[in-house]
Amino acid sequence: MSTFNLVATGGTFDVIHVGHISLLSKAFQISKRTIIGITSDSFVKRMKGKNKIGHRYEERVSNIKKTIKEVFGSDAAFDIVQLDTKYGPTVIYGEVEALVTSTETAKIGQEINQIRLKLGLKQLAIVVVEILKSEDGKPISSTRVRAGEIDASGNLLNNN
Repeated sequence: MSTFNLVATGGTFDVIHVGHISLLSKAFQISKRTIIGITSDSFVKRMKGKNKIGHRYEERVSNIKKTIKEVFGSDAAFDIVQLDTKYGPTVIYGEVEALVTSTETAKIGQEINQIRLKLGLKQLAIVVVEILKSEDGKPISSTRVRAGEIDASGNLLNNN
């Protein structure tokens, strides 16, 4: 049974890995509908620098839609929005009830709640999902998958 009507989560979703699946799984588990914010190409460049992603925004959106259908089925209720800031629509959409975030980005949820409070909106419940670790105990990330250190499940590659 869903705890919330509407939750939000977000990220770059460059190379989809088990950490992304874990985040989305929690969001779908606790809500009737999920807003998935995906960072725009220009925001990624401002945030992470040039050449830090492998796929353009349109490809990342297509990949996340395909992954959701394959992993969660066609009944998963979600909307995708483009993120041009780290807060996205969560600071203005009063209907959003919770933010599903990783331990790495949980502090952004606190910032969002401060902004919402100033705007007279109800604060969000912050649901934190632990970052998954690879075989070597380091966080699973798109950067590490792209670099060939690990695969999308966190298994070590190339004898690292």
